[in-house]
Amino acid sequence: MFYLVKTPWWLKKWYGSLVWDLPQKAGDKVLYLTFDDGPHPVATPFVLDELRRYAAKATFFCIGKNVREQPLIYRRILEDGHRVGNHTQNHLNGWKSSDKDYLHDIGEAARYIDSALFRPPYGRISAFQASLLRKAPFQFEIIMWDVLSADFDRALSPGRCARNVIRHARPGSIIVFHDSEKAFPRLKEALPAVLAHFGEKGYRFESIRPVAVR
Repeated sequence: MFYLVKTPWWLKKWYGSLVWDLPQKAGDKVLYLTFDDGPHPVATPFVLDELRRYAAKATFFCIGKNVREQPLIYRRILEDGHRVGNHTQNHLNGWKSSDKDYLHDIGEAARYIDSALFRPPYGRISAFQASLLRKAPFQFEIIMWDVLSADFDRALSPGRCARNVIRHARPGSIIVFHDSEKAFPRLKEALPAVLAHFGEKGYRFESIRPVAVR
């Protein structure tokens, strides 16, 4: 399994129309935790409880079918003051889907997820698909990431996932975890370690606001 824990500068520049991190004023110490693939009946409540312990806010990129199946947990995400984003209805890979099928699936998810933010599953999206999603009727802001915890990788220990974030995150970093069945064995130890580490260093955790409200 190949992936990059830290997104290189050249990739961010090459795909400059996508959001990889958020600029900070000098001295600001803000990180942006994001959680993909929920809501999940066990992982998501755990995440919400941990975020509350640290007065942290985050952004949840939700799968539409999971929102349909877990409406109360989705409602709690919003009631706890977090933001949400569209992560397709069925976790489609943009590289392996026709443009028509991909857009239809995202539109289906939008029936359940009211958000101007979108993250492509696996980070796989074509330049043409991205250009369509930035236009009407979608007008999405496409959110990628600066740091992967890699909690989806069963070969890693929870400690390694935490170290991936602690070593690479900088002010303004967008960080990816997953509130999913697959990731939970690593998430349940890595997330508290990350929150504690950066909390002790005076960082704040905020949700991602769409451009229109920044």
